[in-house]
Amino acid sequence: MTDTLPIGLTYLSPVGNYGRQNTQALGGVSHLWQDFFARAMAEQQAEAPDSVSQAMVQYDQESGEPIGGAKALAMIETQRACPVQDTIVAPPEPLFLPKAELEANLLEPAPEPFSVADMIQQQRQLDISNTWLRPIVMSQGQPLPEPGPAPAQRPLHLPIPEFEMGLLDPAPEPYDATTLAKQQNDLEFDMHWARPVVLNNVRVHA
Repeated sequence: MTDTLPIGLTYLSPVGNYGRQNTQALGGVSHLWQDFFARAMAEQQAEAPDSVSQAMVQYDQESGEPIGGAKALAMIETQRACPVQDTIVAPPEPLFLPKAELEANLLEPAPEPFSVADMIQQQRQLDISNTWLRPIVMSQGQPLPEPGPAPAQRPLHLPIPEFEMGLLDPAPEPYDATTLAKQQNDLEFDMHWARPVVLNNVRVHA
């Protein structure tokens, strides 16, 4: 059974007793850092101005008058003597750019439309390409497909009013007896009195 080895702030070494050497090394480094910090603090305190000497600087050595106010007054007068110009703050002006969407004259001229003859010729070429040239090229070297059964004929249902009574206009309502009697009376008056008189007058004046 091995003895417990006193080690410091280091790692456990599986071989040998390195705890003592590591502790000594860390202790030496700690002393070096303490000396470094002590020297840095001493230099910082040496560079810091003495309060008494700083207070003596604020007064004139000959007259003993404070010079802080004179320095402040000289700075104020210097600032007052500086040229000051007023800067006019105006809102930004709108930026007008030549936009082709809003100014049509900036767009490229529209192409001339095809004539009717050119459109007919193009349509014929397209029909030939889709119905004849393209199928032949695509099926080149391929076995021809077997034709399938043709579509069966089916009855054509058209909305014919003669056979579908629901599509006819509604039948008009018949006249009542009073309206029929009045129409018959007017017809007899026209046929037996008004019409012969008009025809007689036409013959007389002819």
